[in-house]
Amino acid sequence: MFARSIVCAALAVAASIAAAQGFPERAIRIIVPLTPGGSPDTIARAVALGLQGIWSQPVVVENRPGGSQNIGAELVAKSAPDGYTWLLAPDNVFCVNPYLGKPPFDPLTDFAPVTEVARIQFLLVVPPSVPVSSVEELIAYAKARPGQLNFGSSGNGSPQHLGATLFQMLTGTRMNHVPYKGAASAVADLLPGRIQVWIGAANTLLPHIKDGKLRLLGSTAPARFPNLGDVPTIAEAGVPGYALDPWLGLFMPARVSSDIISKVNAEVVRILNAPDLKSRLASQGIEIVTSSPAEFARFIREDNAKWGKLIREANIHGE
Repeated sequence: MFARSIVCAALAVAASIAAAQGFPERAIRIIVPLTPGGSPDTIARAVALGLQGIWSQPVVVENRPGGSQNIGAELVAKSAPDGYTWLLAPDNVFCVNPYLGKPPFDPLTDFAPVTEVARIQFLLVVPPSVPVSSVEELIAYAKARPGQLNFGSSGNGSPQHLGATLFQMLTGTRMNHVPYKGAASAVADLLPGRIQVWIGAANTLLPHIKDGKLRLLGSTAPARFPNLGDVPTIAEAGVPGYALDPWLGLFMPARVSSDIISKVNAEVVRILNAPDLKSRLASQGIEIVTSSPAEFARFIREDNAKWGKLIREANIHGE
């Protein structure tokens, strides 16, 4: 019986390796749970284009927006674990949505992490009508006017909401949350000063900063962004421990063969780290960051715990 178990296990391993060697044998779908045009869609299409130059099978990007990204994520979570359906999604799906409502899947057990793919540069800005030029001055200005400043977000639990909430908790300031349906409408109100504080993605803000329509106070990541020169991080500028570092990742359904995951990881990491692609994305405020499946899984658990704690402490609820 024991010998038979060993033989069966060996055959299973051999079959897994053989399946990975022949993979892919048909079209692959990359599900993006957001509308076209954003950072996840941009990266998914770059990956698809790169893979089609290596594999003889088509790689198709499908946008499945809605339900705070849960609709597209559920599609992948409940797909066959054969390696032909992928999810390229932001951290909200795995670290925020579970605390704002019960999604129709378990983000920590229903997916197989493949690799982190990118970090999105987020910046703290104010319009010229707010008379501050540094993070330290903003803190003093807000403390002198508790409840008088408005910060915008793309909705409850969005990165903008969490970033501003963390800022208030660490600085002892109090501002009003004004949720919008998306970043575009919020920035439209930010420029004339109808809202006074915004923490958002660099790609939408840099043109306004260069035109002098917004004032850049700091970046939200743990380390400085090379493309921003001497702009300090918020942590450096007077808020120790502050970090908002939104990420994107690539996933498959749980129980996909580890050999297939390893093969996909190797090809995707190689494509993303091509110097020309990294440079092009960096100009859009997207920093390529890749990892092994095990490293990525560990990072997700840590990030899930971090934002879950903040959401509970700040009593943030879904819309």
